[in-house]
Amino acid sequence: MELRQLEYFVAVAEEASFTRAAERVHISQSGVSAQIRQLELELGAPLLDRSGRRATVTPAGAAALEHARAALASAELIRRAVDDVTGLIRGRLVLGMVTGCTISPLFDALAAFNRAHPGVEIALLEDNSDELVRGLRSGTADVALIGACGVPPSDLESLVIISEPLVAAVPPTHPLADAHRVTLAEIVLHTVVCLPQGTGVRAVFDRACAQNEVEPEMTLEASAPDAIADLAARGLGIAILSESMAANYSDRLTAMTIDDADTPAVLALVWKPALSPALARLLDYLRDAFGRAPMPASPTALAAG
Repeated sequence: MELRQLEYFVAVAEEASFTRAAERVHISQSGVSAQIRQLELELGAPLLDRSGRRATVTPAGAAALEHARAALASAELIRRAVDDVTGLIRGRLVLGMVTGCTISPLFDALAAFNRAHPGVEIALLEDNSDELVRGLRSGTADVALIGACGVPPSDLESLVIISEPLVAAVPPTHPLADAHRVTLAEIVLHTVVCLPQGTGVRAVFDRACAQNEVEPEMTLEASAPDAIADLAARGLGIAILSESMAANYSDRLTAMTIDDADTPAVLALVWKPALSPALARLLDYLRDAFGRAPMPASPTALAAG
């Protein structure tokens, strides 16, 4: 009986899927299946029922599951005890980022951490903010850079990096181009171009519309701020962006304050309260990087979330 066999068994039991378990432990599905078959042969009983669409534990598997978890936890405690003595940090961390994010302080922190702790593998995961938060809660990610509406999720620890209002941006030929301030009621008289649901900017805009009982015509969506700006610049709608993002397109779009959208769009690092030694150290690097480096108004930073 090997620890990796127990790890694969626990992964399948928790994921109820050989495919998802294989993704979780980073080997092929056939490899997971073969190791669990070997474990079952050694124990003399099937641990998993493979007959349905979902893999479920058998009575023997249920009896073994908690012991398997305990064995894995004990092995991790042994590893940590030795690491504490030697000062070595090892492990694997999954960092989630909003799609298309390019923030130099984040990458600088990762590079510095990697140089100092080569024993920690870092994996990057891109998705929209809602999916990244779900990944943190389920344990598939350790820390994530997300966009949020007003404040980060209250059940997660967080470090707010940017907090700023939304603006409406139009080309010089648009009927609202001479206005410095607009209301949502004025905006929804026109087609709106915005990021898709699941992003922080969209969540802020949708909440403001719901609070003011207006319904925008949202026929154009794009996942990148550059695309939002390009569509608006061609007269296809009013772009909804964060304030700093709109500033990047000031050569072709005029940004206007939205009077009745006062909830800020937030860019934040978020993580679960329970920290591994590797994550605790990475957070030190991230806090230092964002604490001393001014945030650039990158078109792929906050608006991408």
